[in-house]
Amino acid sequence: MPVHQNRPVPSTTEETLGQLTDFILLDVREPDEWDAGHAPDAWFWPLGKLDGVRAELPLDRTVVCICKAGGRSAKATELLRSWGIKAFNFEGGMQKWAEAGRPVVRDDETPGTVI
Repeated sequence: MPVHQNRPVPSTTEETLGQLTDFILLDVREPDEWDAGHAPDAWFWPLGKLDGVRAELPLDRTVVCICKAGGRSAKATELLRSWGIKAFNFEGGMQKWAEAGRPVVRDDETPGTVI
């Protein structure tokens, strides 16, 4: 199981992400960060607006929260778990995502960057 129990927030890493099935990658960064580059199939809801979309989040799927480096996504993970959603923090955020060679794109599918 990709949970790292010794960490304050349940998390997954680049190495353990593949152990999860049927998950949603939830990007909780700000709009300018998203516009610069994001994971191709990620959902986008900034951390500050998560409470407003609570009813739209699926209860039957795992949510992996991601931000730039892992701080905001850890807060999002805690929040989602308090709502009864199975959620994990992606350690290292989009920086680790990109370092691992995973795609980073803009909305028009052109190559993006992590800011």
